[in-house]
Amino acid sequence: MAKIKVTKVKSAINRTKTQKQTLVALGLKKIGQTVEHDNTSSILGMVRKVNHLVSVEEA
Repeated sequence: MAKIKVTKVKSAINRTKTQKQTLVALGLKKIGQTVEHDNTSSILGMVRKVNHLVSVEEA
């Protein structure tokens, strides 16, 4: 299974509760933190919801 690296690049302050929960579900807490996930449709859907707060690259 392909992997993707997701990095938090913007703050979650003044964002909706669901966007904050999505970041926590992805494992992102601090700006600059990077996590690696499998490239599945559920993960890509979460990334799409917060794409203005994260950057994504293939690992």
